[in-house]
Amino acid sequence: METPKVSIVVPIYNVEKYLRQCLDSIIHQTLKDIEIICVDDGSTDASPEIIREYMAKDPRVKVITKPNSGYGNSMNRGFDMAEGEYIGIVESDDYADPEMFETLYRIAKENKLDVVKSGFYYYFSVPKEKNEKVEIVSKTRAGVTFCPATDFRAPMEMVEFFNIKPTIWSAIYRKDFIREYNIRFNETPGASFQDASFNFKVMAQAKRVQLIQDAFLHYRQDNENSSVNSPGKVFCVCDEYAEMQRFLDTNPLNRGELECVCKRIKYDSYIWNFNRLAKKYKYLFLERAAEEFKDDFEKGTMNPRYFEKYKWEDVKKLVEDPIGYYTEKALNQPGYSTKELREIKNSWSYKIGRLVTFFPRKFLGGIQSIKDDGVIYTFKLGCKKIAGGLSWIKDRKSR
Repeated sequence: METPKVSIVVPIYNVEKYLRQCLDSIIHQTLKDIEIICVDDGSTDASPEIIREYMAKDPRVKVITKPNSGYGNSMNRGFDMAEGEYIGIVESDDYADPEMFETLYRIAKENKLDVVKSGFYYYFSVPKEKNEKVEIVSKTRAGVTFCPATDFRAPMEMVEFFNIKPTIWSAIYRKDFIREYNIRFNETPGASFQDASFNFKVMAQAKRVQLIQDAFLHYRQDNENSSVNSPGKVFCVCDEYAEMQRFLDTNPLNRGELECVCKRIKYDSYIWNFNRLAKKYKYLFLERAAEEFKDDFEKGTMNPRYFEKYKWEDVKKLVEDPIGYYTEKALNQPGYSTKELREIKNSWSYKIGRLVTFFPRKFLGGIQSIKDDGVIYTFKLGCKKIAGGLSWIKDRKSR
């Protein structure tokens, strides 16, 4: 058998409800020279029987059967088995338009690309079926071949690119490129944001990339078992950014600007995660986030050139005073009553925490202010705050 043009990896775990729609969309692709690698991650429903059904009627369908070991392991196993020139992904609760892989393969071959990525659709099947198209690139940049690590002229342009939703399943990847750079998924348990570090590593290493405005992949939004609907996965996003840092540490040629970009997109991801978490987990997560960003500041990998001013001020506030930051944010979060917030502020743990962190907060804040705004401005600001504090004490005594 000749080498397939595209190997399509389908990670599968207990998706009997959606699997036939997914596999039908792949076997009916207009590009016929494909292989379909189903990776069954220990499903306990009818998914294995459905896979065997499709294998019996289409020889291009293959299967890897393994004990449950998570999304990252499934993807690595599927990528290792792939024999195609390019590798694509269709997740088992999504489906693809018939021309998806023919179009992506043609563009990739014509332009000798490492990666070509398209837009996608948010797909809803209830209460009534609808698709919302998402374009990931402007008309001016669509179809332009570029190197993400070197071709952006301004820091915020690079941030904007690396901040695009990972959408690893709306792209195809040159197999030899993936293997040359040993790009692997993070093998953490379950299905928990492993697309983030994979996408970062791909785009950090790729020399020839194109984005296109067309959309083919329908990304299901109403699967109640999807990982994006699991608020209990508090620190999984941290694992992905730890993996990105490990990658940068072991690839010194990719550091420099990319490390600053990594910290900037980490900020956005952490704030997104904070907002989605159940109330009881929010402060636990912020406490860890503050410690990580404090470490990033101390290592010099936080750079205001990669932040909007208000986001730069926000991350400094988080590092300097995570407790105050939490209570301020909680005021704008649903589910908190005025009484609960008053109880938090009046609790001994809160007061002691504020007292213990007072001097470290002020010291770190002063150091960062000197770096950002200079010694003179920082000195004037400090004098102004001291004067304001003395005035407040005086007023309080006179009451």
